[in-house]
Amino acid sequence: MKTNLNANLLITSLIYLFTCSCISSEDKEQTTQSNIAVTKIIKTKDGFQLLLNDEPFYIQGAGLGDGSIKDLAAHGANALRTWSTDNGKNILDEAHKNGLKVMMGIWVGLERHGFDYNDENAVNQQFERIKKAVLELKDHPALLLWGIGNEINHQSTNPKVWDAVNDISKMIHDVDPNHLTTTCLAGIDKKNIELLAKRASDLDFISTQLYAGIEVLPRLVKESGYTGPLLVTEWGATGYWEVAKTSWDAPVENNSSVKADFYLSRYKKSIASQKQQVIGSFVFLWGQKQERTPTWFGMFMPDGNYTESVDVMHYIWKGEWPSNRSPRLNSFTLDAKNAYQNVTLKKGQMYSANVDVKDPDSDELTYIWEIMEESMSNKTGGDREYIPDTLNDLFISSSNENAEFKAPSKSGAYRLFISVKDGNKHTAHANIPFFVE
Repeated sequence: MKTNLNANLLITSLIYLFTCSCISSEDKEQTTQSNIAVTKIIKTKDGFQLLLNDEPFYIQGAGLGDGSIKDLAAHGANALRTWSTDNGKNILDEAHKNGLKVMMGIWVGLERHGFDYNDENAVNQQFERIKKAVLELKDHPALLLWGIGNEINHQSTNPKVWDAVNDISKMIHDVDPNHLTTTCLAGIDKKNIELLAKRASDLDFISTQLYAGIEVLPRLVKESGYTGPLLVTEWGATGYWEVAKTSWDAPVENNSSVKADFYLSRYKKSIASQKQQVIGSFVFLWGQKQERTPTWFGMFMPDGNYTESVDVMHYIWKGEWPSNRSPRLNSFTLDAKNAYQNVTLKKGQMYSANVDVKDPDSDELTYIWEIMEESMSNKTGGDREYIPDTLNDLFISSSNENAEFKAPSKSGAYRLFISVKDGNKHTAHANIPFFVE
């Protein structure tokens, strides 16, 4: 009898533990559901305001490249954006772990990549792919917004793309009533605003992406006639299509300090000052990428070091400068000429270069000199580019701020790069395009 009683007690205990386990799992699921980030936009006497769970939420974020989400949070951002739902669950999980919200990008086929919006089968397949992803991610507590497509208006002629965007937005609102939808335009103008009003009116608001053009955002918005809430989903360095070019058509890239100054002035002038209509922004790019050069748009270097633009965003997001700051680049010359002076060299002859860099913390600096072939890419819109070859066997000497090298033996376009590291994960950089005759 005692044996049966012990057996019954054991069975009862196991049932209790199993029941508790099930309740715990259900509670966890309910907790996740209750943590859904519900977003909406209201209009107040001060302008439009994004609300997250009925609390004001001004977006201070970055477009996520290969940079660390944890570091992004540590520098003071409250959000990040993606361009597609690829790896979406992992990104949402990591963002949630670090207290960030996510504007989840939805990749929509582009005409310049060959997508045909007259092909009903292709459009339907895209719709089903997107619906599946939305259903998988819609209840994640880190989800903030849905961004349907990226710069669809760039090199686009078929207005049916906006019909597809509208259908996607309607589907999202049907299955996910908790999150808003937008699309990210390249620039903003009257023609596209009218087209969206006619064909994609289900979108909750419009987003825009501008680089040097961000300087005149208020004027562009006024001229477009758009009076609704606006999100700036890309802004940052001056684009390679917006700068001066050499006589052989090589775009002249701003150095890291000039870029950092632009990040700060552009934010103050055209984003922070426009809070009546602008509900926040995502700076470009939290990471590194090859686009004409390996340093043009990324806020990181190829080795993962921060550029001075990260310092600026830290200041913008946190209201104070980081404890250790990036080196400041003052000047850079090749053969006593700067990047705007059409530097032309002779095959195989010797030349010298000089850079002037100061570190605000008096850190010991390390100088890295490189020569690369000029990129011949004709890609646009951020499409993937090849990385040009590096020719580092040309240097005869490189002693800190000075370098001597032999010009390449093959005629053509090249760039001289300088990177200056401070030993605390910061790098100043610049490059000079040159042509070998």
